[in-house]
Amino acid sequence: MLTYATKRALIAILTLLAASLVVFAMLEIVPGDPARLMLGMNATEDAVHNLQEQMGLNQPLAIRYFSWLGGLLTGDLGKSYTYSVPVFDLIKERVAVSLPLAVISLALSTLIALPVGIFAASKRGKFSGTLAMGVAQVGVAIPNFWFALLLVYLFAVTLRLVPAGGFPGWGAGFGVSLKSLILPSIALALPQAAILARVTRSALLEVLGEDYIRTARAKGLSRRQVLYRHALRNALIPVLTILGLQFAFLLAGTIIIENVFYLPGLGRLVFQAITQRDLIVVEGVVMLLIATLILVNLLVDLSYAIVDPRLRGRS
Repeated sequence: MLTYATKRALIAILTLLAASLVVFAMLEIVPGDPARLMLGMNATEDAVHNLQEQMGLNQPLAIRYFSWLGGLLTGDLGKSYTYSVPVFDLIKERVAVSLPLAVISLALSTLIALPVGIFAASKRGKFSGTLAMGVAQVGVAIPNFWFALLLVYLFAVTLRLVPAGGFPGWGAGFGVSLKSLILPSIALALPQAAILARVTRSALLEVLGEDYIRTARAKGLSRRQVLYRHALRNALIPVLTILGLQFAFLLAGTIIIENVFYLPGLGRLVFQAITQRDLIVVEGVVMLLIATLILVNLLVDLSYAIVDPRLRGRS
């Protein structure tokens, strides 16, 4: 297990280094000069040149890359061109919204999807199983921003149970802040739950067709015992993969939902930084998200070895 974990960790580190090079190179070729955008189109060339000197934009690319990479390793992500504050502080402020939102959404999605997927697999060929997958298909097809607007209209505008948008900050009280994340969490969780439920059902049905499952049934085990004692554990690998991908998506890919509910999260920060060509912020946030995705994938790989010990020997 230690050898398996060490190999996966080394692969994760090399992937992160390669990703940093790609991110830096891609953002460098994006057209537009941050210094000129900050000063305005009527700024003189001398003023633009002086600002470029202050920001280090006219240094060789290699020096700028290694300087930026060294800052990443020490936690110094630079200073925002637009806000003139450390990028780390901006990210820390937005993560306080995006991370709880992602965790709540993923927990809600999992609590809904696994029972639905298991139920649909156990009721294969029956009306109830078909109905469950039909509902899941509808959940996959519905755009989450449209579903979010429906939730706002029903629970915030009509019933007035929760706020329609905004985030008061955790300093306003845990209950008040959590209440403002309820509708966004539901809007994010249900479409993801629909996807996860379908994956769970497909994985279970594939495992239930294996020879060892028929052997277990032939030995007298009930269908329920076979499902929960033998099939479910062996069907978890694709489910864990989807869970890892969904967490990364929920952490960063929520720009539309954050705009619908006016939440100051990472998605809105990236969107604003791109429109303002605040490249240092974009680089910092993207690298944080890539590092999160790589870490989640590493944890998923390690969980594979726990769920299926045969993988340790193959690696």
